[in-house]
Amino acid sequence: MRILYLINSVEGGGAALPVPSIAGALARHGGEVRVFALARRDGRALAAFEGAGVPVTVRDGGERDHAAAFRWLKEILRREKPDALWTSLTRATLLGQRAARPYRTPVVSWQHAAFLKPANAFLLRRQQHLSALWIGDSAHVTELTASRLGVGHDRLLTWPIFAADPLAPSAVPLKSGDRLRLGSLGRLHPVKGYDLLVEAVGLLHRQGFRAPVNWEVTIAGDGAERERLSRLIGNLPADNLHLLDYTADPRSFLAGLHAYVQPSRSEGFCVAAHEAMQAGLPVLASAVGELSNSIEHGRCGWLVPPRNADDLAVGLAGLLSEPDRLAVMGQAARTRVVERFGEERFITTAGTILERLAGIVQARRSASGPGNAPGA
Repeated sequence: MRILYLINSVEGGGAALPVPSIAGALARHGGEVRVFALARRDGRALAAFEGAGVPVTVRDGGERDHAAAFRWLKEILRREKPDALWTSLTRATLLGQRAARPYRTPVVSWQHAAFLKPANAFLLRRQQHLSALWIGDSAHVTELTASRLGVGHDRLLTWPIFAADPLAPSAVPLKSGDRLRLGSLGRLHPVKGYDLLVEAVGLLHRQGFRAPVNWEVTIAGDGAERERLSRLIGNLPADNLHLLDYTADPRSFLAGLHAYVQPSRSEGFCVAAHEAMQAGLPVLASAVGELSNSIEHGRCGWLVPPRNADDLAVGLAGLLSEPDRLAVMGQAARTRVVERFGEERFITTAGTILERLAGIVQARRSASGPGNAPGA
């Protein structure tokens, strides 16, 4: 099974970084995956592809030259003649669905986002019939895909985008006299809610909250919100919230924390928060997306209502008031994420999807007549 995997870009975040693991799981079941990116953006995901031995071709173009990108993709499909086209995120999906149609190449489309711009939601709904299969990256996103795009459950599968590694570095428990370190990883984008986190920390200071230990919060990431967040942090009455650059070693960053915060306004799966659980960290998160299913409130973390700095401040105060519970809750988080998203289940799901796809490919070949391959 030769698969052309189309992604929007090779930026260091979002849907690009898990692609090597996905390609590896498909390869375990006979899938031969080649990755093509419509744009480069920051290119930070390229190292992950190279390290995994996954070939990736990046188009020399931007994010809005859709006509040029469409022509580029049609030429690749004509030349490569893949058995199937796999698309990830809206731009890749909309262009891929149209480009693959003349060649009768089956399209498999990921859905990752819990929020879609109205125009994108309209276009995806209008073209949803052009994808043979749709895959939600979590149970939450699968249900949203069914209701929002009108995709029938006969064409809809769930494949969590994260395979937990039980050998991942584990955070060191808080010791007496240590400063309690909270942190978060992600794009500096409004959907991630970091402005709410800054506001919540400010509320604690202005309300005179006193934790039994010294504490600090560190956000590591890059994006369009950097300048705004820097200004907001500069206005805080204390200096215990820090904004770092993008980190190329998230495992080491997480292993240096005692707890993790995910204040998102909206999420699909949220790989970063699950990686934090994998590192043995309790997670304080907005009750959005798959986080509502993964975090057992009070046992391995805390869930708070989204989009509300007051509720987030209450959650922070509760976390900071019981530092002795963090290590036990972190181990419960690690156990839960390994049990729910183990590698064996990840690879088995890949095989199930590839089997479904093989049936679709064979049916299209049969319908086209003997000897006719996709792209012929």
